[in-house]
Amino acid sequence: MDYIFLFYLLLFSIAFLYSSVGHGGASGYLALMALFSVTPEVMKPTALMLNLFVSLTSFIQFYRGHYFKWKIFLPLAVASVPMAFVGGLVTVDGAIYKKILGLLLLIPIVRFLFFSNIKDAELKTPNIVGSLLIGGSIGLFSGLIGIGGGVILAPILLLLKWTNQKQTAAISAIFIFVNSLSGLAGQFTKGIHFSNEMLLYVAIAFTGGLCGAYFGALKFKQVVLKNLLAVVLMMAAFKLLFTHA
Repeated sequence: MDYIFLFYLLLFSIAFLYSSVGHGGASGYLALMALFSVTPEVMKPTALMLNLFVSLTSFIQFYRGHYFKWKIFLPLAVASVPMAFVGGLVTVDGAIYKKILGLLLLIPIVRFLFFSNIKDAELKTPNIVGSLLIGGSIGLFSGLIGIGGGVILAPILLLLKWTNQKQTAAISAIFIFVNSLSGLAGQFTKGIHFSNEMLLYVAIAFTGGLCGAYFGALKFKQVVLKNLLAVVLMMAAFKLLFTHA
């Protein structure tokens, strides 16, 4: 029972922190489920389903703050959505899946620990061809692994200086939503396995996401929480990469 309570507490915390920076939290949910030895067949659709609720909540808050940029989002989404569907059709061997996920978790660790805000004066105009290539690549990988792709997109947007932190959060949130929906559609064609507690998971994640999105859009300071989450992700990455559990 204590472990179940810890799982729920971490689920709320992950949804809270990820939504505060415009993410749905799939990489965090996957890391959490990996720590609790959930099978990949359940992990992928569960993470995508939670993504839908948390990312949409996050997007609404950042959109209301006038941080969303349609011109940057559309080329990314046009390429990513069909590729996320294709990725959702692919089944990856459980052992290989865990290794890929372990490597993937290194991205949000770097994102949370080392990326600072970009000043508006430093922003550059996005490249359409580059946007299509980035969107398509992330979409395929998102559907394959069971994430929305925002955790990969956000560092790229910041590195290219196409958006500042708040704009990145707004674009990442809706990018995650459409890719999660597309990835789930692909998985539905093969059959999906959900946990029996899915409704409770959704309720907890939605509540955490609602709180995180509200405070994040209000320039909430989450340095301590980011560091704590980075430690949780490190533990999950280590387990996935270096153990057989």
